[in-house]
Amino acid sequence: MACYRDGGCGPYEHIFCSECPASKPEYFAKSAVKDVSKEKENPRAAKKFYISDWHYNHKNCLAFDNRPFTSIEQMNEALVERWNSVVKPGDVVYVLGDMFWCNADVAIPVLDSLAGEIFLVKGNHDRCHIKKFTDKFVKVAEYMEIEDGGRNVVLSHYPIPCFKNHFYGWYHLYGHVHNSFEFNMMEHDKFLMQELYTRPCNMYNVGAMMPWMDYTPRTLDEIVAACDKTC
Repeated sequence: MACYRDGGCGPYEHIFCSECPASKPEYFAKSAVKDVSKEKENPRAAKKFYISDWHYNHKNCLAFDNRPFTSIEQMNEALVERWNSVVKPGDVVYVLGDMFWCNADVAIPVLDSLAGEIFLVKGNHDRCHIKKFTDKFVKVAEYMEIEDGGRNVVLSHYPIPCFKNHFYGWYHLYGHVHNSFEFNMMEHDKFLMQELYTRPCNMYNVGAMMPWMDYTPRTLDEIVAACDKTC
């Protein structure tokens, strides 16, 4: 290290140079504080979350899904609260359809209150196409293929038993069927696929009402671990 003084002393001689800033104890103290603060500023890595069939403001879903809420107001509040309890700014959330059962003027303030960058894979109840609504999403599409932690994932509102590259270990997340007999049909198809190909069929229902979702966006690791225990 050379001295700060013009034409100054050679390497390391600043220790003995009274005119060099680096000779002052404060110089080293400030450097140490700065290094510690940088460590504290390191943010947590962004996460990817998934959920389907929120059905915000959809009163009929209280009975249809046997949702654990006494009123539509309680459900709406819980959906937002549970979302923001796990999703943080910078995270990404893929909503696989049927997010709202209300007009854009009601939905937009809700979207503004949600943390994270939101992608919407459209479902049969996603009928609002006005720009001020769709602009709240990073992307709106009928179908997506993404990468998550080295895994390829097919995203669709509707279940696809023979989804792309299912034989080669890809994953498929879907919604639409809720916890109905159609979900049981998908689980039966999944079982047959596994018996036929002697390898896992990685398709998972991420409907908000499923026990492993509990009306909360979940990561792929959480979905796989919880669903494999209960399905």
